[in-house]
Amino acid sequence: MARFLVSPPHREGGQAQFIESVPPGGDSDITAVITWILQHLDEPLTLESVGRHSHMSTRTLRRRFRAATGTSVMNWVAGQRVARARVLLETTRLGVDDIAHRCGFGSAESLRVHFTALTRTSPSRYRRTFAD
Repeated sequence: MARFLVSPPHREGGQAQFIESVPPGGDSDITAVITWILQHLDEPLTLESVGRHSHMSTRTLRRRFRAATGTSVMNWVAGQRVARARVLLETTRLGVDDIAHRCGFGSAESLRVHFTALTRTSPSRYRRTFAD
């Protein structure tokens, strides 16, 4: 019975576990940057454009963002875009091209590359497994 109740630490086939992340607290400036990024994920974002919006140099933004989140700005953005793509794959019938544009990837190929790198599965396989 104990083995039945305990879930395995890894998914079959090398898939990554899908765990929702919680935005960090603490640095109110970085929290504001994170909120702004989440509202503009579908737009082309660069370190420079995020820095301009946050009124920080790219060097300061990099340092403070890494201290608050443990990762770089653009890696975090890619992760959030993939998270949004996961939701759209689960809850809509949109094609991969439409999802890519809604998540800010620009192309289906870019979505596939980032999605596979972060989840170790393809968008279509993810949809077949997790769609409602």
